[in-house]
Amino acid sequence: LSPRKDVGIGEIHLPDATALGAKNQIELAAQLRARCEAGLSRRYVGAKSVIAASRLEEELSAIRTLGYESYFLTVADITDMSRERGIRVAARGSGAGSLICHVLGISGVEPITHGLLMERFCSPLRGELPDIDIDVESARRLEIYGAIFEKYGERCATVSMVETYRSRHAIRDVGAALGISPMEIDLIAKSMPHIRSSNIPKALANLPELKGLNLDTPILKMAIELAGRLDSLPRHLSMHPCAIVLADQGLRNYAPQQINASGYSMVQFDKDDVEAIGLLKLDVLGVRMQSAISYTLSEIERIEGAPLDIDAIALDDKRTFDLIKSTRTLGIFQIESPGQRELVGKFAPSTFNDLIIDISLFRPGPVKSDMITPFLATRHGLRVRPRIHEDLEDILRETEGVVVFHEQVIRIISVMTGITLAEADEKRRQLGDIANQEMVCDWFYPAALARGYTHLVVSEVWEILCAFASFGFCKAHAAAFALPTYQSSWLKTHHTAAFLAGVLTHEPGMYPKRVILDEARQWGIKLAPIDVNLSDATYRVERTSESVRAPYLAPNVASSGEVLELPDARGFAIRMALSDIDGIDGKEVANIISGRPYLDLADFVYRSGASRPTTESLLAVGAFDDLHNLTTSKINRRDLLLHLQDLYRLAGSKSTTGQSQMTFELQPSLIEPSGLPDITASEQVRSEIDILGMDISSHLLEFYGDFLNKIGAVRSSDLIRHRSGTSVLVAGVKVALQTPPVRSGRRVMFLTIDDGFGCNDITFFEDMQADFATVLRNSWLFLIRGEIRRTGPRGISLLGTGAWELAISYEKWRNLAVYEPSGTHE
Repeated sequence: LSPRKDVGIGEIHLPDATALGAKNQIELAAQLRARCEAGLSRRYVGAKSVIAASRLEEELSAIRTLGYESYFLTVADITDMSRERGIRVAARGSGAGSLICHVLGISGVEPITHGLLMERFCSPLRGELPDIDIDVESARRLEIYGAIFEKYGERCATVSMVETYRSRHAIRDVGAALGISPMEIDLIAKSMPHIRSSNIPKALANLPELKGLNLDTPILKMAIELAGRLDSLPRHLSMHPCAIVLADQGLRNYAPQQINASGYSMVQFDKDDVEAIGLLKLDVLGVRMQSAISYTLSEIERIEGAPLDIDAIALDDKRTFDLIKSTRTLGIFQIESPGQRELVGKFAPSTFNDLIIDISLFRPGPVKSDMITPFLATRHGLRVRPRIHEDLEDILRETEGVVVFHEQVIRIISVMTGITLAEADEKRRQLGDIANQEMVCDWFYPAALARGYTHLVVSEVWEILCAFASFGFCKAHAAAFALPTYQSSWLKTHHTAAFLAGVLTHEPGMYPKRVILDEARQWGIKLAPIDVNLSDATYRVERTSESVRAPYLAPNVASSGEVLELPDARGFAIRMALSDIDGIDGKEVANIISGRPYLDLADFVYRSGASRPTTESLLAVGAFDDLHNLTTSKINRRDLLLHLQDLYRLAGSKSTTGQSQMTFELQPSLIEPSGLPDITASEQVRSEIDILGMDISSHLLEFYGDFLNKIGAVRSSDLIRHRSGTSVLVAGVKVALQTPPVRSGRRVMFLTIDDGFGCNDITFFEDMQADFATVLRNSWLFLIRGEIRRTGPRGISLLGTGAWELAISYEKWRNLAVYEPSGTHE
């Protein structure tokens, strides 16, 4: 076989002209130009349109040279198909640097204002196809797949990926091959962290939680040894989660195909192979935040009565940046993690470009090379900004003299050596390979010296290029991320309830729903319980006149910077969703909704089609309280539970969980008060956690309020009032515990807890883990001692020095008779 003729290696196979409504390449070029010029006239006016028109000509010339008209028109066609179906779509990656992508509607980022470069994305010097990735709503991603396959047919297929052996798969497969008991091998596999198979012996030796496994038998020792030898070997092919290839009608001649488990055609090549043979690979990524934004917009239109075009909002809203500066960014795209919340507190972004820089700094490369420290020190006046040469001032001004972006490296090389931006990008790519750095150095020095730069300047610039070129981040990629970051921040600022309802419905972030519910409380939003006549399958926003707690106000102290204007969402409620009931299925939810309105509990049992366990769960979380006016009547929820038992008894129910409807033999009696006491607040919360996984009526820490006040525990929202280095006690519910690899190689545990007033992020280093690691791993409610670390205007974290179970500490305190009980406690 000929690699070029038979496999296609070395050639480009783009969708043919007929797939895009053209007859030949000339018509494709005319079609691309016409669409670009139409888009440019809509987006640019005045003097800026002249600049844009000139750049468009340059980009079209490069595309014409490469013959990539089909590439851009195909991607634009797919984004158009998404929008026609009402599905949100956005570009990510270096493609956001292309003006063509912007005017075609592929990317929402305006590249000229933000100094983005087409050359970082695509140039005639690069011997490979450019790469455009698009983000779509995760809930509707398969609709896009269906539309693509419907239009392009045999010209498209999904991409495969080779699943290789890691610890758990290796142990399971070796165990099965050796005939080891499935229960025994399952216990071992589930105990393993998600690591490479070759690291299994090291994990068994070093991780305390694995030392209790009994692996001393010869067959288990053999299994562990064999599992380690399977490391990274292929196990099976699976469908790539987002990659699709598009080509001309000869696609089946270029790559073998099979039907995957999802029913789509799939090439048996992975993502690198398909690019090697010249196929257009398009990543269609399902992004939950896009679904959350879409849901938010639909709720705004439902409540306000008018649609909102989030893609048309200004990118300089002060209140939006005030929210970001406050670090109250839970639910917001890209900047909600503990590390990012601390970084935005240090950084205090005030412009869209600041957001781009923030996202670029919080990446493995910049973090590893410690770009953040000099940048922040210069920004806050703690370090004099280095000025290497006046020719580089415009390039480095936005990042305080620190090279952060690939685009800066490209421009520096171009300015100092006189080569084109496309040629400079090739040099940047070579710098990423240590083996090529000496070759680039041998070229850079004489080229820069020949243009009049001193040896001192050239040496200083070269050191910067070597140190940062391989660790920098693509500004276009960061800008593409910054757009949904800003949009989600804007929605949280101006439509807080609708946005949090979207976050709760689609769960785009890293936090459990109970934390997002607590976030809603802090902005003055009422949490409306599940109601059989009002709740839907998703979270809904309602207007309310009920008074709730005052919204969060950012404390202002001498070191916290400017006064911030934050959201006030009083007057709105979020109604809990039926789908959160443990054990309920989609059919039950649909039946309950279709049967509304219900007159009373008996009517619900008779007509809803809900199973008995579901009905009991609904009753336990208060879904019938308003239906029976429990706040004003003499009956309570225990009476309703007795009444429910009577209903099933009268109906002759056998308590089958699969029961869908009932036929009554006798009329139920009126509900009479039984004299039993109503459920307590703690019982109510316990039912909510057991059934919904969330504490809705009260935050868990409220039951420990007297104890925490007595010992002087500090609320998370008040930590900013204390000096850095102060030792404090804090309490909260576990949100997350992470032990990621860190630069020093030491094992560090990062704990995040929620106390009803925000989140606390605590770091426990190795010297503290011997005493507290077990508590950190196994507990849920914590009392923590830590040392405050403050950086920048509002950056706060804690260095952990102690950790105890809150419930045990509380009981010890009570038993010491320090506290006289005055109510009911858990």
